[in-house]
Amino acid sequence: MSKTTDHKEGKATVRIHYKTGKTLADGSHPFVIRITKNCKHLTRNTGISLHPKYWNKEKKEIRRSYPGDAKALWRKLEAKAKIYEEAAEELAEADEHYEAETVLAKVSEQRKAGRRVKLLAYLAERVAAQLEAGKLGNARVYRETSNELSRFIASEYGTEDISFAQVTVGFCHEWEQAQRGTGAEDTTLSVRFRTLRAVLNKAIAVGVARPEHYPFARNRAEQHKYSLSQLDLSTAKRALPREDLRRLEALNPTVGRQMMTKNVFLFSFYCGGINFVDLAQLKWKDVTGPSDAQRLNYTRQKTSGKFTQKLLAPAAAIVAQYRPLTYTGPESYIFPFLDMAKHTTAAKRAVRLKNVLGWVNKNLKLLAEQAGITVTLTTYVARHSFATTLKLAGTNTAVISQAMGHRSEAVTAVYLDSFASDVVDSAFDSLL
Repeated sequence: MSKTTDHKEGKATVRIHYKTGKTLADGSHPFVIRITKNCKHLTRNTGISLHPKYWNKEKKEIRRSYPGDAKALWRKLEAKAKIYEEAAEELAEADEHYEAETVLAKVSEQRKAGRRVKLLAYLAERVAAQLEAGKLGNARVYRETSNELSRFIASEYGTEDISFAQVTVGFCHEWEQAQRGTGAEDTTLSVRFRTLRAVLNKAIAVGVARPEHYPFARNRAEQHKYSLSQLDLSTAKRALPREDLRRLEALNPTVGRQMMTKNVFLFSFYCGGINFVDLAQLKWKDVTGPSDAQRLNYTRQKTSGKFTQKLLAPAAAIVAQYRPLTYTGPESYIFPFLDMAKHTTAAKRAVRLKNVLGWVNKNLKLLAEQAGITVTLTTYVARHSFATTLKLAGTNTAVISQAMGHRSEAVTAVYLDSFASDVVDSAFDSLL
């Protein structure tokens, strides 16, 4: 049986009140916000007044004869009242006893927080929170976005930080143009603007930013706001044709790092396009089963999804190549990129793997030249190539999606879209 209470805390009422009992020096009367709770009234000045000849006492509205924009003036008053209404709503939802003074105190605290916390300062707090939660990848994205914003704000505003209210639609368009001036592409812009949007959403949720200042479009009715949908996120063709993969396999590099680089790419391709960060942290305990039927079991760092798959012969051969070099027990790493004695924390491992990935991608370009491959090789090309090869072999997109650990087939479609025309061309060739 659910628990019930004898009393449900009511919500304070908030009204815009034309205070005729007070007359200012110019003969006008002030508008105030009146908060009523438990038959007690409290008022707060709005800083807005109106001469009585422009006030319709019966209809309680501004007369049409008002020389200014009456609707704009009333909207301004409503915006001020809304701040108190939202505070009253939050207090009522908490279902704790409160008075009219409590509403005023809550609004006052929110205003102090808004003045105290600015955009870059709050971003720094979010970076710290991500690091504390062990989300190093997110922390890096937040930090990079903060650095870009800091440069832009210093250049355009001549200050170290700005308020949330200054992050307007115009601000977003100006920041976009500034980034394009540095050569940033749409995919990079999308990451940075999505990060900024996430920060603003969080700031609004905790009460340090006001929702009326939100610059991003949330629906079609807000087309006047900044929309991330305008950014072109289509992916260029990055899959490696099968014949190019064969040429890469045929290479026999004499330089140690180039051999490791080749093994990384091929292992990723034959193991479902496994991400480099996950590959580099595989341990010997993650390989199970007899030598002729081994399986790879691991948890993807990005999504926490668990994977289990058979090791194809080429991948098994690569694992066997490293066993005499790296095996010291089940907890030791398969690939020689991390040192258990040195890289003891997530932060240290992240820094190390970022450095390793740099020289791996550099060596992939050298291997591509040696093999006569025109596609620009990176570790991510192995993931695209895995998806491409399965699709060209007739594998259902749903199966590819599951193998890659995507949350939906729509994500997988992004990988496959770049070579869809090749599939169509092959279909036409079959007519001949």
